[in-house]
Amino acid sequence: MTTTASVELTLRDISAGAAAGSSCSTRLLDAPWDVDREDPGYGPGASMADAIPAVAPRQGEIPAEYREASAEELDRRIRAAKAELGDRVVVLGHFYQRDEVVQYADYVGDSFQLATAAKARTEAEAIIFCGVHFMAETADLLSTPEQAVILPNLAAGCSMADMADIDQVEECWEQLMEVLEDEGADGDALAPVIPVTYMNSSAAIKGFVGRHGGIVCTSSNASTVLAWAFERGRRVLFLPDQHLGRNTAKAMGIGLDEMAMWNPRRPLGGNDEQTVRDARVLLWHGFCSVHKRFTVAQIDKARAEHPDVRVIVHPECPMEVVDAADEAGSTDVIRRAIEGATEPTTFAIGTEINLVQRLAAQHPQHEIFCLDPVVCPCSTMYRIHPGYLAWTLEALLRGEVVNQVSVSPDVAEPARVALERMLAAKPAPLAGSAR
Repeated sequence: MTTTASVELTLRDISAGAAAGSSCSTRLLDAPWDVDREDPGYGPGASMADAIPAVAPRQGEIPAEYREASAEELDRRIRAAKAELGDRVVVLGHFYQRDEVVQYADYVGDSFQLATAAKARTEAEAIIFCGVHFMAETADLLSTPEQAVILPNLAAGCSMADMADIDQVEECWEQLMEVLEDEGADGDALAPVIPVTYMNSSAAIKGFVGRHGGIVCTSSNASTVLAWAFERGRRVLFLPDQHLGRNTAKAMGIGLDEMAMWNPRRPLGGNDEQTVRDARVLLWHGFCSVHKRFTVAQIDKARAEHPDVRVIVHPECPMEVVDAADEAGSTDVIRRAIEGATEPTTFAIGTEINLVQRLAAQHPQHEIFCLDPVVCPCSTMYRIHPGYLAWTLEALLRGEVVNQVSVSPDVAEPARVALERMLAAKPAPLAGSAR
């Protein structure tokens, strides 16, 4: 069990034999610029076995002064640059980011919280997003045209988001329309299918959804968004995370026999026409490699060792894991559940290790541990390093904008429509599901 705030420090202790445990890759201690030099991939961590698209952004080599600087020097330079830039820059840090980076963030939160924080900081000339590529795109969609959104390491992508590319989704839509073209001919106001995409998707997918009458969701408001979609359509195409879609639909009373998987590599997603017609929810064959690691066996072990344990997992976990947990909810729901516990409690958490260890350090009155005993962080969050942050900040001091992430106007306009629909669909007062 690890409760150290820093995953990197934990990995060093394990590597040095000073702490018991293991990690999913011996390369997690490698510098990210060494990983960036190699063949395209997500890097060591939970997503290292996932296939990366050929078009995925690559990070060019940053100057040696940042690669060779000590942690103390980088800390000094980052703090000095932030102080000199003042309100001209805002640094955003995702919950899953390593502590060595998130300590410099002006705001810490999930992808949507950070995007809305960026939207509120209209005085900032630059927004440095210490997260992954789709998050930076969303910040660009919600910020002003005058603001530059910067991703410190362009190789920080998201394997789940990459599991639904725009060509595959367009082909899926064409096939669905061919099968469902007769629906609505009798004057039914309901559309044959409404596309819903999780926030963890590319701007291109958000734009597709916006063009076709669809909407974006978060893990906190997925049920509210699905209800919105069913008011407008007979069925939903849910992108790209099958587990969030399945868990949300099941909690709303939709049977598993009313859900069908869509595999983009097979004709009609691997279904026959009748299966598509009978489905109320079509689940894209995507997943989060971090949350796929959690199992019922891990929950059983936690309950055996800690009879009073409170198990909370993220809804990106497989259905059987969510069913076996006491509660399921977004990263913010998990955080608020721990903050709201008035008595010392043992928590077993099923989400990314950086967040779990940070919560353990912040709440020493509780015993908090990750269900997965193997230290295996989000591969792409781990690509962000203080060296990249120092590089981007000092470039701004020189008047240079490096690693800017911008969404083209033809994609941005419909993507904003889908996001605005999400903002108008207010979630229930209490997010998450209790069991």
